[in-house]
Amino acid sequence: MQTFILGISSNPEVILLIINVVLLILGMFMEPGAILTLMLPVLLPIVKDLNIDLVHFGVVMVLNLMIGQVTPPFGVCLFVISDVAKIKLDKLYRSIIPFLAPLIIVLLMCTYIPDIVIWLPNLLVK
Repeated sequence: MQTFILGISSNPEVILLIINVVLLILGMFMEPGAILTLMLPVLLPIVKDLNIDLVHFGVVMVLNLMIGQVTPPFGVCLFVISDVAKIKLDKLYRSIIPFLAPLIIVLLMCTYIPDIVIWLPNLLVK
């Protein structure tokens, strides 16, 4: 798997985009714990080969999974919100759409500007 993904591109930005898309799609259909268990052993060697900071990658991965949990059609959190707030799912799906654009923008900013994510850990280490 590592050879296949690195065969697509050796550019870290392209690989991170592919990882983001895969994690967002998986996040729509699966629980975060299962995704972490399945994907982390596959993605970690790739991230290490590309010299991507592991804290940065961890935050990006968790952010991806969080967005996937609130993305229709099967975002698990949407079912909980619907039940607690007594709102029909179709109305909830329509109301969540405007919030997805800012979430994706923040995800892309955190992915491609690592200093946003790692400035605090770096500050604490110094």
